[in-house]
Amino acid sequence: MIEWKQADMGFGTFGVKFANPDFVKYAESYGATGHRIQRSEDFTATLEQAFTAGGVHLIDLPVDYSQNGPVLLEEIPRVSAELDLG
Repeated sequence: MIEWKQADMGFGTFGVKFANPDFVKYAESYGATGHRIQRSEDFTATLEQAFTAGGVHLIDLPVDYSQNGPVLLEEIPRVSAELDLG
C-alpha cells in the first residue's frame, strides 16, 4: 500500500521491500497445519480440506498488490455509487 502511495505521488520506491517469514513453518511451530497456495485455482480445495480436517489451519495466500490501484480507485467507488450510500 505504501509503495502504491509513493508511486501515486511520483516518488521512487523506498523502504518497502521486505520479505515475509515462512508462515507455514510459523504455523507448524505452534502446532497448527500450514498451507501455502501456489495457484489461485488451489484455494477452494485447500480451504475445504482445512474445514474437513478440523483443527487450526493457516493458509498462506499471496496477494497481488499491483491490483490495489484499480480496486481502490475504480471498483470501490463504482460499488459505493451503486449502493447509493449518499
